[in-house]
Amino acid sequence: MIIAANLKTNHTRRSTAEYLDKVERYIETNEIIDRAVVFPPSSALTPSRRTITVGAQNAYHASNGSFTGEIGADQLDEFGIKTILIGHSERRHIIGEGLDVVKRKFDFFANIGYEIFFCVGEPLEIKEAGFDAVMTYINKQIADINLTYENLVLAYEPVWAIGTGKTATSGDILEVHKAIKNIAPKLLLYGGSVKPENTAEILSLEGVDGVLVGTASWHSENYCRLLEESKKVSRSKV
Repeated sequence: MIIAANLKTNHTRRSTAEYLDKVERYIETNEIIDRAVVFPPSSALTPSRRTITVGAQNAYHASNGSFTGEIGADQLDEFGIKTILIGHSERRHIIGEGLDVVKRKFDFFANIGYEIFFCVGEPLEIKEAGFDAVMTYINKQIADINLTYENLVLAYEPVWAIGTGKTATSGDILEVHKAIKNIAPKLLLYGGSVKPENTAEILSLEGVDGVLVGTASWHSENYCRLLEESKKVSRSKV
């Protein structure tokens, strides 16, 4: 399974290095068998470690150019980064990236072979309208995306459950993950107020191939706890 940490606008270069050092030591000394992926802020990008994939939270859909405030593939290449997060709800709903921008980013980075963690998920008003409305909303988010792309990892993150303390019920997760898997049989992560206390329960659900974690991953100690919980589930599935 994949245990992915989205550090968002947290950590400096120094604290990111310390974070990765601690996580790497934990993985090596505790026989962690699942895959660790960490998305630090752009100012703290660094090459991947032997046991940790480092990815970019965001980049512009170009190698370089006159795009003030953005970074492109040339800057990511400096660190050997080939993994990127695209379509996160905060990029969509706070930054204002529409479907057209998300598609251009997907197409650009898919064309140059990046591993893409592609996020989908509905806001509260859609959730309250029922399952059919949820899937109609998600279908629009992935309608123009090449779902056969080999290096695609999907992440279902209900917007109403991100950073709110609210977590989708097991039934909610099972229902939506099954529907998404029927559309795109890809690795599918769950995100939305995941924490060490509920990680094992979520990872045990059919159709859940890992988690994408925000707040609960910002401290290395918590992230190591997430990895430990995932190890318990992975061993039980072997």
